[in-house]
Amino acid sequence: MNSRQKVANRIMTLCDDRRLTLNALANASAVPPSTLKSIINGDSKNPGIVTIKLLCDGLGVSLYDFFDDETFRSVEPEDE
Repeated sequence: MNSRQKVANRIMTLCDDRRLTLNALANASAVPPSTLKSIINGDSKNPGIVTIKLLCDGLGVSLYDFFDDETFRSVEPEDE
């Protein structure tokens, strides 16, 4: 699993934990729903750290807490 997939999975896990839909997260984070869905679907090749920070704000977690998860402990080199 590459970093983009891990980020998407982490967003989905946090949404599930908080019982948030993607649209609710988009509204809470001021990230357009189309941007969020492109991250989740893997269409976004490089979601920026500012976008991830906005999503973290909407989820009520810090960037540290977002990435402080077992899924990010081993990250494989990226394929371009």
